[in-house]
Order: sequence, then C-alpha cells, then structure tokens
Amino acid sequence: MNEIILKNLKEKFTDSIVEVGEFRHELTIVVRKDDIVPICQFLRDDPELRFNFLSDLCGVDYPERKPRFDVVYNLYSISKNHRVRFKVRVDDGENVPSVTPVWGTANWHEREVFDMFGIKFDGHPDLRRILMSEDWEGHPLRKDFPLTKEEVMFNYNKDRPPRTVK
Repeated sequence: MNEIILKNLKEKFTDSIVEVGEFRHELTIVVRKDDIVPICQFLRDDPELRFNFLSDLCGVDYPERKPRFDVVYNLYSISKNHRVRFKVRVDDGENVPSVTPVWGTANWHEREVFDMFGIKFDGHPDLRRILMSEDWEGHPLRKDFPLTKEEVMFNYNKDRPPRTVK
C-alpha cells in the first residue's frame, strides 16, 4: 500500500515532498508546510487512499535543529485499513496552515500543539489554550521550558480550600 500512496502523491505533489522514510512498514513523508492542506484534502478524497481519519496531530521539539519543530499528522483509512504519517517542519515563530477544514478533529489537536509548543495554526477557528490556564506563561513541552521545584498552582485553585479525604 505504501507504494500506491507514494505514487499517487508524487503524481500530484512532486515538488511538495521533502523527504520519505519507512520504518517497520510505516511510511513517513515530510512535506512543505504550505502544501499540507491540499495534500490532506487529496489524501482524504482520493478513492484509492480514503484517509478519512486524523488519528493524531502532535508536535515534536528539536531545539538544536533548524527548523526547530515538527508537526506530525498520523492518518488512517478506515475503509482501506492503512496508515501514513506526515510531517511539516517549522521554526519558532512560524505558522502552519490549519487542517480543520479537512478533519474537524484537528480543532482540538491543533489547540493542544499550540498550547504545549506555541506553534500557531493559520485559519484555525478557535486557537486558544486547551490544557493550561489562560494565564500560564510558556509552553510546557518545549525542551527549553524551565523545570523548577516550586509548586505550581493554577489560578482556578488559588481560592479553593484543600480537600480532606475521609
């Protein structure tokens, strides 16, 4: 199946593919960030592929590398029972086009990547923090996020008395 995926992509998006890798029969394709939305639309709509499920979208931080971040898209075809992984590479401060028009579930995934890594998604319908409180400073999954021994107290807990266990 990996050969069919690559063949179909190369026919339509030859200049968009940056790198291709395969490990344990799982295909990973690095593409240009500006082409991620049309590529995802093609993968969803192509009758041979039918990648109709965005199973995960996450970020990875490589602080020593330029560009620093990978945004990783794990796709699955329910009807064809195959998987593929896509990556786009972005530097700190660069934005990535949102794939929420392609898969609605990307809304939550992109918000998590924004919250944890600080990567912004252009065209996202509601890009705001999803896990950390609005007054949280920084992005906790960045490798340069400071680790301290101080107790962290969220703003919504500061006026709440401690719970007692009976």
